[in-house]
Amino acid sequence: MDKNMLAGLEGLPEEDKNRMSAMIDHLQLRDSLRMYNSLVERCFNDCVDNFTRKTLQKQEETCVMRCAEKFLKHSMRVGMRFAELNSQAETQD
Repeated sequence: MDKNMLAGLEGLPEEDKNRMSAMIDHLQLRDSLRMYNSLVERCFNDCVDNFTRKTLQKQEETCVMRCAEKFLKHSMRVGMRFAELNSQAETQD
């Protein structure tokens, strides 16, 4: 976890800081799992349409790889944009 996230909690007792840190870690893990599950569900639904074999066909595999790459690039871009906006908001205060 980023130490800057707890910068506003300096006046709290150590026990409360630890509790907040654990809560933030839990929320970050939950969000990561949600993003992963969303990625899997979306790419599976978009790309896999033949259930006659145990393995993916070449076209399905290519589609899944492309879908995952696009999803991750999009998520990174959204995160970067959010950080930019957050930084701008901090400088205006």
